[in-house]
Amino acid sequence: MGIAENSKGLVLAVASGVFIGASFILKKKGLKQAATNGTRAGVGGYSYLLQPFWWAGMVTMFIGEVANFVAYIYAPALLVTPLGALSIIVSAVLAHFLLKEKLQQMGILGCVFCIVGSVLIVIHAPQEHALNSVQEIWDLATQPLFLVYVTVTVSIILALILHFEPRYGQKNMLVYLGICSLMGSLTVMSTKAIGIAIKLTLEGISQLTYPQTWFFLTVAVICIITQLNYLNKALDTFNTAIVSPVHYVMFTTLTIIASVIMFKDWSDQSASSIASEICGFIIVLSGTILLHATREKEQPNMRGSLTWYIGEDLVKGIEDERLNLIIHGSDYIEQ
Repeated sequence: MGIAENSKGLVLAVASGVFIGASFILKKKGLKQAATNGTRAGVGGYSYLLQPFWWAGMVTMFIGEVANFVAYIYAPALLVTPLGALSIIVSAVLAHFLLKEKLQQMGILGCVFCIVGSVLIVIHAPQEHALNSVQEIWDLATQPLFLVYVTVTVSIILALILHFEPRYGQKNMLVYLGICSLMGSLTVMSTKAIGIAIKLTLEGISQLTYPQTWFFLTVAVICIITQLNYLNKALDTFNTAIVSPVHYVMFTTLTIIASVIMFKDWSDQSASSIASEICGFIIVLSGTILLHATREKEQPNMRGSLTWYIGEDLVKGIEDERLNLIIHGSDYIEQ
């Protein structure tokens, strides 16, 4: 029974990776179009809401997230989450052809690493633990060690939003992606609880009367909205093929940590299986770092002005000629 349910989770996770990977590219195209017609998302603009490509990306991501959500019902996070590497490969390949963000030969090797590492993790993934009510999940969520994780996570998120994002958000993508990934680990735990509640309700064991069900739903909605906001900023400011793998590494790492703490995924596994999963994850990390290192860096969208004063007699400092250069991206217009 456990193997059959893991297989369902596997298929859904693969489909999710394809849709989510494509959504990055569609949203990026919409953000680029919005940047030419209005205020960029990276500096607080919302003109991307008028772009069809951005909405197509959102619909595609929604389909992928629904598949991912259902996958978490049938399989543990240790199996589902690493398969997000597929979305990295899809987005990197599509970015190469559609966004002209060149994928180097070593980047292709990075994609292979991601696949190999993910397969290794899938082979040794644990079976899902049977949970019979939301109350059981609540007991897991309120155990002391997981409460410590939640407290530390929320504290770091607040520090990133209130202190680091205004100062370093446009310079260091780890600020935006740190917020997304930390929120993402809490989102997965909440959505897994919601998914199990829906599954039990459909089987005739209603979970809608439990206040914990609505608490998990509220947490998930808040986390998802926050993630989308800062992911849009990261996508608009930095290269897609860099944002995707780095976000994956951070999100996957934190989600696995949260799942191991809350759901005790490794409690019934042998040391060799755990070691194999860790090795697989390290291989995936190596692949994403390789992708990161071999991608062409995207130049920031900048606008400024530079005025040069050129005189015939520099000693006297006479301003006989004036040359204004208006710099807009990489276009130079001489007046």
